[in-house]
Amino acid sequence: MTVDNADPHARTPPTRAATRKERFVSFIWDSDYYTKSEAERWLVFKLDCFILPVVCLGWLMKYIDQSNITNAYVSGMKEDLNIHANEYTYMILCYNVAAVIMMLPGNLIALKMRPSYLLAGCEILWMVFTFAQAGARNSTDLYIFRFFVGFFEASFAPVVLFLLGSWYTSAELAKRTSIWFIAGNAGQAFSGYMQAALYTTLNGKLGLAGWRWLYIICGIMTFPTAMLVLFFLPDFPHNCRLRWITPAEREMARARCARNGTAEITGQIDFALVKRVLGNWRWWCIVPTYIVYATACQDYNYFAIWLKGHNSGVVKANIWASGLFLTGIPFAVGYAYLADLLRNRFIVCFCALCWACVPTGIIAVHPVHIWGLMIFAFFTCYTFFITPVIFSWFNEIAHGNAEERAVIIASANMGFAIFNCWLPTIIFKQTDGPRFKKGFATTFSCAAASPFLFLLLKLMHDRQKRREQAERDALEDVESREGDKEKEGGMDRIVTA
Repeated sequence: MTVDNADPHARTPPTRAATRKERFVSFIWDSDYYTKSEAERWLVFKLDCFILPVVCLGWLMKYIDQSNITNAYVSGMKEDLNIHANEYTYMILCYNVAAVIMMLPGNLIALKMRPSYLLAGCEILWMVFTFAQAGARNSTDLYIFRFFVGFFEASFAPVVLFLLGSWYTSAELAKRTSIWFIAGNAGQAFSGYMQAALYTTLNGKLGLAGWRWLYIICGIMTFPTAMLVLFFLPDFPHNCRLRWITPAEREMARARCARNGTAEITGQIDFALVKRVLGNWRWWCIVPTYIVYATACQDYNYFAIWLKGHNSGVVKANIWASGLFLTGIPFAVGYAYLADLLRNRFIVCFCALCWACVPTGIIAVHPVHIWGLMIFAFFTCYTFFITPVIFSWFNEIAHGNAEERAVIIASANMGFAIFNCWLPTIIFKQTDGPRFKKGFATTFSCAAASPFLFLLLKLMHDRQKRREQAERDALEDVESREGDKEKEGGMDRIVTA
């Protein structure tokens, strides 16, 4: 789809000075707010009202249902089910294996099927297996239930990231992705606080342990969220079915995507797509970069276990471990705000990852005799999470083909999930806890390597932008020459007549 000057939705330069309100909104929210028409502002407002609350609530429940295994483990499940040796690690492994299986197919299915149907169906199914965990009798039951929870949760993140990149422009995307992302932080924190509350109020009620009540309450909370996804999530601009977004607004959304350089979805999945994905630098650079970055972010998963290993009580372990997720929220918002304001994803990523070496380095050195320093390091583990900025950047790098963009986003998530299937079983063995010497050293090494990988990503993206600009210039030159020839032909006909 192309947009020319005749397009009624094409943005034109402002002809008046910005008002104080417009300058303020442009500074704190969308840097291009002033250049938008009233109709476009209203469309973006509608998208914010429908997309963001729905995906944030879905992501909140996804993370609650995903992370409750840790809270249950430190709240009596280990003792009740006689979990020993590395069985807890194998439960995490089952979840990750299932996620690997479904991540890429989920994004490909979303190209053919409405995301609202796909995500709502997956959420209902993972709700069923969340309930099932409340009745687990042994580790084998949990292996099975965790596998299916992971299988049906796997599509949520890749599809949402792809969906956001299909509606929002580069000046809008990082902040919206960040708002969605911090809902996961809230979910992880809320799971711990909820488990602490259930342990003190419901433990033993109706003959059920507190950790079993956690799964029951989580399952009950998941159902209404699935209904919101089904009935209120817009699909893509070309097939949006919400009556609150008018046909004219859908066309405007498609024009916005075209201005942003975001290719429309064709749904064509064939060998040509495989050749395109594997035949250029993007997949080979993006996927390894994300794997290393995501591996650097894994220390937080072991804070509760580290606390319990140092004789912290159940309630304290849940509350303290949940608190670190809240510390990351203002940082995630700040990183996304700067990335959109500066229109520079790299500098934000580079600075955050340089800082990442500090907390991961402290945890790797493990000065346990300096208790306060270790607590500081764990509590700052989430302050360098730049995932929203990273995936906004990935959406922009792969904007030229929607199907390739879907594959790259899913592949980045899947690539890390593959590593997370086997790497923790080697470096984060429960028998090595709570010190986890190999694991914490690995995360520090990945944190140290990440800035250099993002520098390489920037250099390659800059080269791609130069080539794209050269192609646009060449096309404009050809069109200009053809226009000149048509004018000359017209003058010749006039003279002949």
